[in-house]
Amino acid sequence: MWFVFALLSAVFAALTSILAKIGIDGVNSNLATAIRTVVVVVMAWGMVFLTNAQSGISEISRKSWLFLVLSGLATGASWLYYYRALQIGEASKVVPIDKLSVVITLVLAFIFLHEQFTVKSLIGCV
Repeated sequence: MWFVFALLSAVFAALTSILAKIGIDGVNSNLATAIRTVVVVVMAWGMVFLTNAQSGISEISRKSWLFLVLSGLATGASWLYYYRALQIGEASKVVPIDKLSVVITLVLAFIFLHEQFTVKSLIGCV
């Protein structure tokens, strides 16, 4: 099932790029990122309440809170830079460079998470 979700993620990420490039025309990139973020926040919390997962908040450890906050900051920085790049560059050039995150993720997962670097992951990376 993870593969289906990963594939859907890729499809929606592609749509995100195209829709953002159209929507950002004439809009400050930081404002566009903020609007997108509000939509994501509403959607994410909607899913939390729809699946009745809100009771799990009190069970989150300090370590998890720290890394989730850091992840959120990294996401915010990524989105701000991505929208600015999309605003001043062509989507067909910005998106492939943005997708270098796949390669960087593999390297960081190998270094920090001690995940295996396999032929399969290398093929996926390529």
